[in-house]
Amino acid sequence: MSEERHGFEAEVSKILHMMVHSVYSEREVFIRELVSNASDACDKLRYEAITTPDLIADNPDFAIHMTADPEAKTLVISDNGIGMDRDEMIENLGTIARSGTSKFAEQLSGDAKQDVSLIGQFGVGFYSAFMVADKVDVLSKKAGSDKAHEWSSDGLGEFVIRDAEKASRGTDIIMHLKDDAEEFLERFRLEHIVKTYSDHVAVPITLSIVGEETKKGDDDEEAEDPSKTPLNTASALWLRAKSDISDEQYNEFYRSVSHAFDDPSLTLHYKAEGVLEYSVLLYIPTNRPHDLFDPARKSRVKLYVRRVFISDECEDIIPSYLRFMRGVIDSQDLPLNISREMLQNNPVVTRIRKAVTNKILSTLEKTAEKQPEEYAKIWDAFGPVIKEGLYEDHERRESLLKLTRFKSTHSDDWTSLADYVSRMKDKQNEIYYITGPNEAAVRNSPQLEGFKDRDIEVLLLSDPVDDFWLTMVGDFDGKPLKSVTKGGVNLDDVAEKANKDDKADNANEDEVSALIAILKDKLGEQVKDVRSSGRLSSSAVCLVADDNDMDMHLERLLSAQNAGSLKAKRILEINPSHNLIKAMASKAKDGQGFDDFEDWSLLLLDQAKILEGDELDDVAAFAKRMSKVMASGIA
Repeated sequence: MSEERHGFEAEVSKILHMMVHSVYSEREVFIRELVSNASDACDKLRYEAITTPDLIADNPDFAIHMTADPEAKTLVISDNGIGMDRDEMIENLGTIARSGTSKFAEQLSGDAKQDVSLIGQFGVGFYSAFMVADKVDVLSKKAGSDKAHEWSSDGLGEFVIRDAEKASRGTDIIMHLKDDAEEFLERFRLEHIVKTYSDHVAVPITLSIVGEETKKGDDDEEAEDPSKTPLNTASALWLRAKSDISDEQYNEFYRSVSHAFDDPSLTLHYKAEGVLEYSVLLYIPTNRPHDLFDPARKSRVKLYVRRVFISDECEDIIPSYLRFMRGVIDSQDLPLNISREMLQNNPVVTRIRKAVTNKILSTLEKTAEKQPEEYAKIWDAFGPVIKEGLYEDHERRESLLKLTRFKSTHSDDWTSLADYVSRMKDKQNEIYYITGPNEAAVRNSPQLEGFKDRDIEVLLLSDPVDDFWLTMVGDFDGKPLKSVTKGGVNLDDVAEKANKDDKADNANEDEVSALIAILKDKLGEQVKDVRSSGRLSSSAVCLVADDNDMDMHLERLLSAQNAGSLKAKRILEINPSHNLIKAMASKAKDGQGFDDFEDWSLLLLDQAKILEGDELDDVAAFAKRMSKVMASGIA
């Protein structure tokens, strides 16, 4: 019998170290994770058997069985699902072969209670067995194969895999329990855990205790065998009536289907009847799933056909901008033998997708209207993803715009576009916004100064997707969306300064004109234009884009992806009420300090770039000029 020894990959070692040393009080969740994996194995084989019925010919009834042996201190969880071959055991139990692995490892903090909540989300719930076991053996035989293998590890850095004997298909997970985990050998405890966490599992779960006497019936002739009595309801939760399901059952099904530890923030359960018949049980999580921003943007909603599992990565059933949804959609109309590849252009799937998407959005709209505080939490977690729909789902753009929420210069709380419009100034015709890398950067942007002085509200947009959907959405409720960083603006036409006594003491117009002429000469091709600003009050300068040019933040995002891309020249705006500009304007009019104007001009441009978050073309030259000007001032 061959035997091979392997080391765990680095990420797995970190997980196992955390599990082995875990003192997490709710360790019973390991049963939920392992039972869920067993149920998935049965689902996968049920699907494969549609096209290859011989795989289950000898045993068509799927089951999960738990065996507790108090004397040997072992707990075994067995299934007759699809099983694993040697390579699959190495891949599934020794590595984390999925996206997000490195991010997961980075999130491990060493706090057992915090870390264990990440385990299921990353598809590594199997390792939770090491919270209760100091050794785990996995015996598995893949359906259709005549070979079996055994995987074994103490969780301390390596595992052994060897050839083995197993009579039937499926997987046995044998846990050698720690001394402080003997509670998981007691019938009452195990029954309670299964009923609490896994009652919804659609495969019957049974339990036998080694050495336990069989209870006799009243006539002492017929024995009642507890090992054959399912501990769970073993019916698909999504097919049951709402009135028959408790909140706790809903929550536990969510945790099982999403491998999460939080409660859902919203549950959507209904049955569609008519031309198409399908059942829907979907959840919006409270916490962001780990792969929310994964480039693959895959949906994690499970698709079933008449209770037969088809796929859990079906982007055709839920649009990618709703990929945070978790749960099940079960169709009565799709053919059982449909392949995952055939789903893409299937008209039934298309119609289900359209109806379910509309239902989700209408439910979100109702939540926003009737439970604004709860909706604010949902938006806080998933708003950046929902906004992707503004860019790619033209059909539902108006509905999505109603759902969007933004921070603004008037509030730290979320505000809707409709609320913004209701607060617009009498003479205001445009919805003003600014984009940037984060909220702090946009909130402190110099371009906002004139708007704040006049109490004109500006929306603060700081998600990367904002720059892209704004190119597709021109207006809301007939009001154009206008970037405050683009084009000329005369804010006095919209509103007067909030404090009328605080009128700016501007430099003489002739002096400003002279300074602008010099700045244009000294800066040359480095800027598109130089002009007096109506948007600045406390800053000396800022950079803005021309009306026909790309928004500056969007350009930076695109340039970061394509280092060779050309940047448009910007307009340098100067503040005629700023002391620095007034001093420079005075010297420009009198013809003084002309030799210093080149350094001063370049310093003004560099200052504007720094305020905008741009990189300087020549940092050393900037430092040299700054030192020269400072030395001159100090002298």
